[in-house]
Amino acid sequence: MSIDRRPVAIALMGPTASGKTALAMEWAQRLGGEIVSVDSALVYRGLDIGAAKPEASMLAAVPHHLIDVREPWQPYSAAEFAAHARMAMDGNAARGKLPILAGGTGLYFQALLEGLAPMPEANPELRTTIAGEAAERGWPALHAELAAIDPRAAAKIKPTDPQRIQRALEVFRLSGKPISEWQAMPARERLPFRVLKLVLAPRDRAVLHRRIEQRFDAMLEAGFMGEVERLRALPPLQAVERPLDLPAIRAVGYRQAWEYLDGTLAENEFRDRAIFATRQLAKRQLTWLRGELDARWFDPQTDRDALKAALALFLPAVLGTA
Repeated sequence: MSIDRRPVAIALMGPTASGKTALAMEWAQRLGGEIVSVDSALVYRGLDIGAAKPEASMLAAVPHHLIDVREPWQPYSAAEFAAHARMAMDGNAARGKLPILAGGTGLYFQALLEGLAPMPEANPELRTTIAGEAAERGWPALHAELAAIDPRAAAKIKPTDPQRIQRALEVFRLSGKPISEWQAMPARERLPFRVLKLVLAPRDRAVLHRRIEQRFDAMLEAGFMGEVERLRALPPLQAVERPLDLPAIRAVGYRQAWEYLDGTLAENEFRDRAIFATRQLAKRQLTWLRGELDARWFDPQTDRDALKAALALFLPAVLGTA
C-alpha cells in the first residue's frame, strides 16, 4: 500500500461563537502551527470588535494569515481567498509548520478544499455599472433580470442579496454564459493537503444562542458602536453611494449598527436584530456543515478528550511518529 506523503492540515470548522479561535490558538501553540483564518469578515481592516478579530497579543503569539488583507470598501472573492490561503499553507508546509484552518465561512472552505469551477474574473468597471443600475432600479429589478437569463441561479439567490446578484449578472455580461452553467463545470484541482475536518458545535442549540447573545453584549461593552462610527467616518466609505451593499458592511452586527446610526432602527431593535441575524448566520453555517460528510462533530464543552483523541490519531499516522 502506497504511503500518503501529502502535507497535513487541520480544519477547525463551526458556527460563529462556537470556540474555534480559542482551540486554534491552543493547538497552534502546542503543535507549532500557524492559523489560516477562514472568515469573510476578518479579511477586512477595521472590522475588529464586531468580527471578533483576534487581539494583538494573540496575533503576536501565533502567526495568523488572511486577516486584514482588504479595506472594507474593496471586494474580495472566494477565488482570491483560495489562492491566498493556498500560498499561506504552502509556506507553512515549507517551514515545517502545521496549517490550522479556523473559521466558519463555508464558501471559503469550499473554494480552498474542493476548488471552484472556472469562470470570468471580476471586472471592477462592470461591477460599478451594475451597482449604478441597482441604485436607479433597485436590486429586486436586477434579480428579475437575472431570472430571465438564468432561472436556476435566480432560484438560489435572494432578491435581497446584492453581492450574488451582481456577480451573476457580471459573469453573464462578460461571457454570454449563465453563471449556473459555469458552476456546473468541473472544479479546478483540489487542495493537495491531507486535511482533518473537525466541526465544533454545541449539541444544545440553546447553548450556542446564549453564547451568541453574551458575545454580542461583550462587543457592545468593548466599544463596538465606536468602531462602526469610525468606519462611517472614513472618506472612501463616505464616498460609497450604497455602503450597505458592501460585503464588509453587510456582515452581521455591522449592518444593524449601520442602520441604527442611520436612524432606521431604534436602539432596542438594533440589539435584537443583530443577535437574531447572528443566530440566523449560525443556522446557515450548521446547514452547510452537515453537508461535509467527512467532517467529525464535537461539542467544544463536553468532547475535549474526544477532540484530543481525534488529533492524536491523525497526526502520528501521517507524520510517521506513531
